[in-house]
Amino acid sequence: MKNSLLVVFCLCATALQAQDQAEAILSQKKIPYGRTSPPEIKKVIDRVWTYVDDATPYGIVNRDTGEKITDLKKPVVDATVVKGEYSITSHEWGLVYYGMLLTAEATGDKRFADYVSRRFGFLANASAYFRAYHRQFPKEVNPLEHFLDPGSLDDTGSMCAAMIQSLQAGMRNDLRPEVDRSIDFIMTKVHRLPDGTFARNRPLPNSVWVDDLYQGIPALARMGHLTGERKYIDEAVRQVRLFSEKLFDKVKGICMHGWVQDMEPHPTFYWARANGWAIMAIAVLLEVLPEDHPERPTTLELFKTYCHGLAKLQSGTGFWHQLLDRNDSFLETSATAMFTFAFAHGINKGWLRSDVFGPVALQGWNAVTTKVNAKGQVEGTSAGTSMAFDAAFYYQRPVGTGPHGYGSVLLAGAAMYKFLTDHSYDPNGPVIFRK
Repeated sequence: MKNSLLVVFCLCATALQAQDQAEAILSQKKIPYGRTSPPEIKKVIDRVWTYVDDATPYGIVNRDTGEKITDLKKPVVDATVVKGEYSITSHEWGLVYYGMLLTAEATGDKRFADYVSRRFGFLANASAYFRAYHRQFPKEVNPLEHFLDPGSLDDTGSMCAAMIQSLQAGMRNDLRPEVDRSIDFIMTKVHRLPDGTFARNRPLPNSVWVDDLYQGIPALARMGHLTGERKYIDEAVRQVRLFSEKLFDKVKGICMHGWVQDMEPHPTFYWARANGWAIMAIAVLLEVLPEDHPERPTTLELFKTYCHGLAKLQSGTGFWHQLLDRNDSFLETSATAMFTFAFAHGINKGWLRSDVFGPVALQGWNAVTTKVNAKGQVEGTSAGTSMAFDAAFYYQRPVGTGPHGYGSVLLAGAAMYKFLTDHSYDPNGPVIFRK
């Protein structure tokens, strides 16, 4: 009986493996190899812009009647913000603003910058209104509570980085007070390990999530660039070093999702989007890290090594898997777009070789485009994910059109647009890029 069950189990496993291989081959056939151009990229990101603009209305309204509130000098107890598909103050939307600004810079299309300017202009007014609201109605739920009074890096870091970018782009949105409060939170109030590493007390005390590199480093790096104060740059560099010491797997060339103080062994799961956040954070830091900074060579070498590790794990479809080193986990869109951005942006900045990483970026972009539907929604995006201690948790995350896909696709599109504007390649055969 045991032998029969073993045979059945093996047959089922073989069938499932064959099915996975067939699905991979089918997906690969649907994804074009090479053959895209800046105009084709622009069509994709235009669809994303149209959807995102429609899905994120803004305004202050009466929560019972929906009537617009125009007098912003006197808060009323029934006030709230217009609810759209996604929150315009979330960490995911901080990435959208970054993507919008980079797309405007790459393509010259001012609609993308206007998207940021309009919403940040609203947030400047709404911040003043809801701070007064909280003073007048302290027992009421404040619709901008997490934005105005952050309790975690998720609440503030990504948005802060985007607000600083808007200031540097010349947008007069009066959000500098919120930037200063956010930076103060990151520098002085975030929970840390004894050695100073950013940490959380979930799912266990003193847990380090590699995601938090993006929730802290870009804001600090951009603040250092904005103010000229070296202390912000130095702290950003220190956090990258501390995180890499705990989480970067030198053999695989990628990061574990998490690390827990006093735990041995640590949970060794290589979640794709967490690695996406991390590689983007290092890229942003390198943009502003002075050439004469003593840790620039080490940080640049980490970026290159990281990109090499990621490139080796790209599937034949162009996508990366939900768990990077597990080919039976599902193919995930947001992380694929993040990695595509990192490679293309690295080439554009002169940090990476175009002939090595250009083909990887191109195929990553081609894969991503198959997940941007006619409405401009980004499909195949994993839901938000806690640090976990078993593979099944990652495998079973819901997949859909969640908020993480939009900023990453805009960033990938912007970087690829510039990359393909500056480089040529022969699409008839192996893709080899030339300046």
